[in-house]
Amino acid sequence: MLLMFTTWLSEYISFFSVFNYITLRAVLATLTSLFLGLILGPIMIRYLSAIKFGQSVRDDGPQSHLQKTGTPTMGGSLILTGITSTTLLWADLSNRYVWVALLVTLSLGLSDSMMI
Repeated sequence: MLLMFTTWLSEYISFFSVFNYITLRAVLATLTSLFLGLILGPIMIRYLSAIKFGQSVRDDGPQSHLQKTGTPTMGGSLILTGITSTTLLWADLSNRYVWVALLVTLSLGLSDSMMI
């Protein structure tokens, strides 16, 4: 999405043509995903703890695992949020392989998160 905007903007201001380089967009996507994870992580953990969507631990397991009772699960959804948002922001959305990779990642990630 931002690539389309900066490509249009580079016709008027040549500085913005630097966003056509995939290496810069990869670095910016990584930083965007990092900051999203740092900001949304604590919020998501509080929310999942509030709705008591936690890990159940079997009694016959090791004693050290009993500490994990109530630990929020679905942490992969935070990763999927970061991947999806940064892909939509920084990737070349006119490339069909971007869409294929995003849909495969989402389908595998969601199917893994839904396994109980």
